[in-house]
Amino acid sequence: MATKGSDKYRTKFTLDERDIPAKWYNIMADFKTPPPPVLHPGTGQPIGPQDLAPLFPMELIKQEVSQERWIPIPDGIRDVLRLWRPSPLYRARRLEKALGTPARIYYKYEGVSPAGSHKPNTAVAQAYYNKKEGVTRIATETGAGQWGSALAMATQMFGLQCKVYMVKVSYQQKPYRRIMMETWGAQVVPSPSPDTQAGKKILLEDPSSPGSLGIAISEAVEDAATREDTKYSLGSVLNHVLMHQTIIGLEAKKQLEKADDEADIVVACAGGGSNFAGLSFPFAADKLAGKKKKLRLIAVEPSACPSLTKGRYVYDFGDTVGLTPLVKMHTLGHSFVPAPLHAGGLRYHGMAPLVCKLYDEGVIEAVAVPQISTFQAALQFARAEGIIPAPEAAHAIRVVIDEALRCKKAGKRQTILFNLSGHGHFDLGAYEAFLAGKLQDYDYPAEKIEAALRGLPKVSV
Repeated sequence: MATKGSDKYRTKFTLDERDIPAKWYNIMADFKTPPPPVLHPGTGQPIGPQDLAPLFPMELIKQEVSQERWIPIPDGIRDVLRLWRPSPLYRARRLEKALGTPARIYYKYEGVSPAGSHKPNTAVAQAYYNKKEGVTRIATETGAGQWGSALAMATQMFGLQCKVYMVKVSYQQKPYRRIMMETWGAQVVPSPSPDTQAGKKILLEDPSSPGSLGIAISEAVEDAATREDTKYSLGSVLNHVLMHQTIIGLEAKKQLEKADDEADIVVACAGGGSNFAGLSFPFAADKLAGKKKKLRLIAVEPSACPSLTKGRYVYDFGDTVGLTPLVKMHTLGHSFVPAPLHAGGLRYHGMAPLVCKLYDEGVIEAVAVPQISTFQAALQFARAEGIIPAPEAAHAIRVVIDEALRCKKAGKRQTILFNLSGHGHFDLGAYEAFLAGKLQDYDYPAEKIEAALRGLPKVSV
């Protein structure tokens, strides 16, 4: 639709602190059929709240299974969110001009948070509920370090200890993320580590293992399950995590109203699914209700780790060792160890079950893009808009540029909205490698995917 706003040069659309959403949106309420049940890893039967109690505080378990459309956000959480929320929405006018496209491009910028990404939206909530239940220590994993730094910040704000198992290749590639976590008081170790039985097993099999999110999850889950004072915290995949992120899309809808515009295409990168869900789920609500049937919602993943586009929609473990419950998701197999590409936050073998359900039912689309063209898009965006994007978010930018050029070719004035989920200030090593011509594309071979999928658990559901 055409923009009707009177200020044709306006670039930044902001909201007041009073506009921070007072409720999270729970997409489970709008599904026509319930999601497949989560299964116990030992019995293969649907799990109950008590099965999850060793890992999560009860309030988060309730949110995980809730069918309520709106979940109130406690004041104790909103008080912290006020440090950076509402985040701004920008019209990418300079990028539009550089592309010569009639499309209108907007981006929701989550890099304004203290940790530099969207991850604190759920980290603050999870730390709050753990503190409320009397937990004193949280164990977690992190890929690129964005989640780990967000939780390190959040636990510090609520007086909790934090242990972070950081994927080894990211630990080595991104030392400043580790330093950031340690500055906020977290203990950070490279995963696989000798601190857990899961880590020791992996190191015995492959002493030079680069690690993966699946391995790091195994270590963090084991850590939490074997200590009375510790709970586990996850930065993506789970229903309550995705729900906490919907404040992104709820704010963006209000900001587009200020711009007198509506989204035709919504784009976000997808690794575990949290930032894609955070932006897209409030828009998916309209599509599920039959209000905006032509609205396109596009999840973008790296071609080196193509869980949605090349994975199988089956039950699998969320971790490598097999400690987590079984969830039905698009997976490359829990034994899959992705190539050490620089978009560490997208280096996961599976995808959030709710995102997978939407993809399986055709509500959303998915596309996989290679690393070199992703960095080319990142440079084009940075040189037009001034913000250096995180490599993860650059995957979305690649598809945004492709869609804008499609609009140019077709002469269509469509509105494209995407989530710039974080800045790339701690990813300059990856940019240096790209500028020096040292990065390579890597498409995960079909035969290796098949090999990993042969190890899927046998499920009777």
